[in-house]
Amino acid sequence: MSSTHFGYQQVDEHDKARRVRDVFDSVAPRYDLMNDLMSMGLHRAWKAYTVLVADVRPGHQVLDIAGGTGDLALAFARKAGPSGQVVHTDINEAMLRTGRSRLLDAGVVLPTLVCDAERLPFADGSFDRVSVAFGLRNMTHKEQAVAEMHRVLRPGGKLLVLEFSKVARPLARAYDWYSFKVLPRLGRLVAGDADSYRYLAESIRMHPDQAALKALMKKGGFGHVDYHNLSGGVVALHVGIKC
Repeated sequence: MSSTHFGYQQVDEHDKARRVRDVFDSVAPRYDLMNDLMSMGLHRAWKAYTVLVADVRPGHQVLDIAGGTGDLALAFARKAGPSGQVVHTDINEAMLRTGRSRLLDAGVVLPTLVCDAERLPFADGSFDRVSVAFGLRNMTHKEQAVAEMHRVLRPGGKLLVLEFSKVARPLARAYDWYSFKVLPRLGRLVAGDADSYRYLAESIRMHPDQAALKALMKKGGFGHVDYHNLSGGVVALHVGIKC
């Protein structure tokens, strides 16, 4: 059997999806609160920048992968307007339910679908924009997921990958201390789950850095790929254009 990483652990690749699902089942009820606390609110600015770069226009068809609690889906829906459509997806049902409830509370009804990014149930060339925020690093076969995102985009369409990345060297020591000492304690105190937030810190270190992810996206078919470092490289927004 093939193995893959789950944080710093080596696990059977067929078991990774279940383990990731267990993590997000655990954190879903406090996910938004924990995001605010552990990023000191910066995740809102990162997502706002992603929406700006996405340049979603009225009538656009948008696919939000690993859409979780619906922040990006809501923002995209307001840009796409009544003539467009945003499809809100996640592989984790608990996260998707939380997001759907938030969207309904905001008065927005979107197609909501549990789906695996490595096997997207959409026809070729269905979307003008595809986004995935803080979800790619949890996928077992990232190359396959990126290839699927490329497949469902129309020519000229844009993929936006917002993800934790490699922090600038002067910040590395403080960032490691925060990630491995503070985050698990915060997770235990607020969400009653230190292990899931320890996995978060480990999964970030195992994710491809900025240059490696750019190369992966180009290998996946994107003719032009660029990235924008945010907050000293704590997060990077990769943008791929389907030529």
